[in-house]
Amino acid sequence: QVQLVESGGGLVQAGGSLRLSCAASRSIDTLNVIHWYRQGPGNQRREWVAALTKLGNTTYAASVKDRFILSRDNAKNSVYLQMNSLKPEDTAVYYCRTFPGDWGQGTQVTVSS
Repeated sequence: QVQLVESGGGLVQAGGSLRLSCAASRSIDTLNVIHWYRQGPGNQRREWVAALTKLGNTTYAASVKDRFILSRDNAKNSVYLQMNSLKPEDTAVYYCRTFPGDWGQGTQVTVSS
């Protein structure tokens, strides 16, 4: 089972940008779809954010469409989530995962107003 590790989170002001990384323990070409999810503060329900297929197709939640961009680097077995025009409501722990698979530790993103 592949292991995915998230990184790149941090504290940013509203309107700023961050790039999250999702590093896989094996070639991402073997993974049909890699998803990003997030869970806001106060143990909110985990929310689907975006997905990238092995063919390169991307889909985004309405709340992040036109602000977030997925990309991949096959040589580094990594997928990236470029987050632009960040809003305080984007504050959350962000996770990447595939199915089957487990939830990782996530990476914290905090957007200050």
